[in-house]
Amino acid sequence: MRALATRIRLERIADVNAHEGPVYVDEEHALYFTTVRTHVVAIKRLDLSTGEVAVVVEDANVANGMTLDRRGRLLVCEQGTTITPARISSLDRATGERETVVDAIDGLPLNSPNDVVVRADGTIWFTDPSYGYLQGFRPEPAVPDRVYRVDPSSGRIAAVADGFDKPNGLAFSLDQQTLYVADNGAPHHLLAFDVEDDGRLADRRVVAVGTPEHPDGLKVDTEDRIYASSRDGIQIFTPEGELAGEIDLPGVVNFTFGGRGGSTLFITTDTAVWAAVLNAKGA
Repeated sequence: MRALATRIRLERIADVNAHEGPVYVDEEHALYFTTVRTHVVAIKRLDLSTGEVAVVVEDANVANGMTLDRRGRLLVCEQGTTITPARISSLDRATGERETVVDAIDGLPLNSPNDVVVRADGTIWFTDPSYGYLQGFRPEPAVPDRVYRVDPSSGRIAAVADGFDKPNGLAFSLDQQTLYVADNGAPHHLLAFDVEDDGRLADRRVVAVGTPEHPDGLKVDTEDRIYASSRDGIQIFTPEGELAGEIDLPGVVNFTFGGRGGSTLFITTDTAVWAAVLNAKGA
């Protein structure tokens, strides 16, 4: 693996309420993100050329993590409320139209979906911790805290892993054969699973131990290194769990690769968006 840069250029690019779900869209050179949960959570868009911030969805049903699907639509983890159901929705960036992808498993409601990723085969994977109930805005859980896989062609949902405290961030390895899961409840583990041919997960193992309240966000670069949010910024691990580097930025919530060439890490910290220029590219 190539060594990481000893000096990383960090720049505060926008003072804005930016909490979770950062998604970079190359053709727009823009960053989408969700805001801090107050009375409502919005989805906003930061134009990286002009610095303009626009509201995409004013009330996004306590949205959290997001990603792009194979059609270029935003997949949104809507945590729901005591009145509105939790769900994974798809959002047309051009029209603002939102559709439900999944909102139940075996007829039971989801807890409060937290993060979502799309595998190369188009399947959708998401975590569903019970944070909404613990934080007082969702009913008592009807299902355990799990990781799910959805086949968008059939609409079928399957539970692929459980036994977590609070499953949070997700990322696939470069070859898509390993799924990393951030369990940021006690004991703050970064976990890895083998992805079998039928989509099931096997060989659960601990890759690294995070810091209090972390890991949260996860990403992988083209050298197969794993980026995980931590108390003091972002920790960078090899697939074997060796600490390969750190980005010092307390208050990090989540991040995504993007920018021209894919070598900029856009980071949300609740009060701002930061950019870290690396000598690495996102996978």
